This record gives sequence, C-alpha cells and structure tokens, in this order.
Amino acid sequence: MTCEPVNNDCRKSRSRGILVCGYNFTLLAKKMRAGKELMGVPISQMWTVATYVLSQRLKGRKRYPLVLMLEPLFRCNLACAGCGKIQYPAHILKSQLTPEQCFDAVEQCGAPMVSIPGGEPLLHPQIKEIVEGLIARKKYIYLCTNALLLKQKIDLFKPSKYLTFSVHLDGQKEHHDFSVCREGGYDIAVEGIKEAVKRGFRVTTNTTLFDGADPASVRSFFDEMMQLGVEGMMLSPGYSYDKAPDQQHFLGRAKTRRLFSTILSNRDKKWRFNQSPLFLEFLMGKRSYACTPWGMPTYNVFGWQKPCYLLQDGYADTFSELLETTSWDHYGAESGNPRCANCMVHSGYEASAVNDTFGSLRGLLATARATLFGGSYVNREALDALRQPVENTRHHFIPLSVSAGKTASTENHEARSTQRANDEVKV
Repeated sequence: MTCEPVNNDCRKSRSRGILVCGYNFTLLAKKMRAGKELMGVPISQMWTVATYVLSQRLKGRKRYPLVLMLEPLFRCNLACAGCGKIQYPAHILKSQLTPEQCFDAVEQCGAPMVSIPGGEPLLHPQIKEIVEGLIARKKYIYLCTNALLLKQKIDLFKPSKYLTFSVHLDGQKEHHDFSVCREGGYDIAVEGIKEAVKRGFRVTTNTTLFDGADPASVRSFFDEMMQLGVEGMMLSPGYSYDKAPDQQHFLGRAKTRRLFSTILSNRDKKWRFNQSPLFLEFLMGKRSYACTPWGMPTYNVFGWQKPCYLLQDGYADTFSELLETTSWDHYGAESGNPRCANCMVHSGYEASAVNDTFGSLRGLLATARATLFGGSYVNREALDALRQPVENTRHHFIPLSVSAGKTASTENHEARSTQRANDEVKV
C-alpha cells in the first residue's frame, strides 16, 4: 500500500515518520502533544468519550446517550425573548431537583458528560453539592450560565478537569445585550469569564444564532473570545421553542447552512470549538445526518422529557422507560414531522456526528484531520457574502406569556409533578 505525501511537511519527513492514508503520524504525535493549543476539548475528555462510544457499539446498542441534559430548575435572572424555558407559571419556576434526584438521573443514564442548563443553574441553592457529586462520579460537566452571578458564586467551586463553565454569549456586546434583553449583560459575563480563567477553571462559551445574525460580527466575536482565553466555543442555530415569545426569527435549514457556511468558512486557525468538527460541517451543509435525540436526553422537574430537549410530548419516570416507550421514528427531519423540519440543533445532531466519527474509518480520519490539523474551509462565495450588508431583522421585545401548545400527556404529567412538589413542601 502506498500513498502520496499530502504537503511539504510530509515530504520532508518521510524518512522520519510513517505515512498512512496521507497522514504523517510523527507530525500527528507532535500535534497531539500541543494539545490544548490546538483543540477545544482536552485529550482526556476525548479519550473518555471515545472509549465510551466504542464500548456501546461493541455491545450492539443502537441507542445510547452521550450527554445528559440535566435541568435542575427553570427559573432564571434573565427573560430572553428567544427562550422557552422560563414561560412556566410561578409554582413551576419555584420547583427544583434535589441533589439526590440529579445523581439518580445520572446513574440511570450513564452518559459520560452532563450538561446543566436551566434556567440559571447558579440560582439553585444546592448547585455546589450537585457539582461536587457529579465530579465524584467522574462526569464531565458543562455548567451553563449567563455568568451574571459567576463572580459572586465562583468560590463555591474548585477547578477540576471535570468542570467547565459554559457561558452563554450570543455575540458581541450590543448584539448579546439585545438578545438577552439586558443592557450590560455582556460586560458582566466577560468579567466572570476573566475571573474564572484567572482561577484556572475550564471555560467555554455557548452561542445561539438567529435569523439576521451578522456573520462578520460573529467572526469578530470569535476573536474576542479567543483573546479572553476560553478553552473553546460552542454554536447552535436558534431552536424553535413552542413557548418562546419570539417565534419569527428561528432559522430554517437553508438559512442555517448559508449562515454557518459564511461564518465558519475561511476561518482563523486560532479559533477553537468545543464541539464535534463533523457537527460544524453539518451546520455548514457539508454533511447530512439523521437526528438522534436519545443521544442527549433531558431530565428535569417533570421527569424524562419526550422526545428531546426542545419538544415536550410527555414524560417518562425512568430513563429505560424513555428509551422503550418513545416513538423515535416519529421525530427528526427525515420523519416528516413538521416540528422537526427545520431543526439542526446540537441536541439532535451532535451525537449523530460523534457516532459517525466512531462508525467508520472515513469519519474517524475526517475528525482527526479537522481536530488536530484544523482547516480554513476556503470558500470564495462565503468571502463575498461577508462583504454583503446584513438586513436588520432584530426582533422587538415581546411580553412573556405561557404557550398553550402542550399535549394532554404533558399537561397531566406536569400536573402530577406539581402535586408531588406541593406534597414535598407540606412534608
């Protein structure tokens, strides 16, 4: 078997390295030793995820979780127009999971990573105990926060390879403040990031992009985040929550591909993303995947949410029940379900990309190449698009209201959960 060198570095080092499928593994080893300088995910975490996925595949499991979306509460200290998690009545917003409920969910699920969204998790009075318990179980935690309380609460935590503060920032200062309906929110979040980085915590950002996002501004935002010293960045197109007050600016699939192709093509190699590179290529329209909602199951005060983080078609009492009783074929863009037609979010498709990485040699090599060697994704059309003016489609502030678009099973389960919460309070 022979192969041609893929670049001058390979040609110069043929006598010192082994060339397989166009890759020089002497250079690959050097890249891996550079680790953090090149990758948005530490090697130890990548190894944990890789061995977990391979073990699931060897056991013949078709459906398995990759990340548990653990929502300990819904209440928040922001009221973003595009959020569907804070539109519940007051008695629901006052409810929260206990640490024991969180740990039980983690044990049932078995996923190696746990994302803690909300609401705002730092509002939970026992968030310290929850995080410490998950670290003790050697779970990689992404504590999602708007960072308004990060400097105030940071003494509750200790730096650990298992703990990452994932700070919600939707772009540069003006855009972010408008997006979260809070003037000065960006500056407070940046101060929180600086403090966490200074203390040695792992810090990433998570950014949701809606219709009308300015690609050039987003790219400048990436530069700003790299200058702050964050480990990596996470991106997702805006997801259409039924309860979100603003329903006009969620992205369709064609717009998503154009937007992300414009933003992520011709990229600066200093940018680091804390995501599967194949998922980013999916957002750019370079790959096609089927939705795998079981890859990121959601557990909250109502139970295990069917079928995914975004849709609410009822709840299960256990993770096994979720897997066994959900009609998975009824969901995903390929199912014909109109609610799934435009969805390309990470909670449905990033697990699909990770499965692709370990499901074929081609996927593995594509991931290794993108992760270790980077890629600018040269695209002249995307460069031209960056020079085009962006239509101002900013949404107006919309009064928060509760949507009535729930299924009967969801309403019944929420009612039972509310009654259990009231009973616990009485006790």
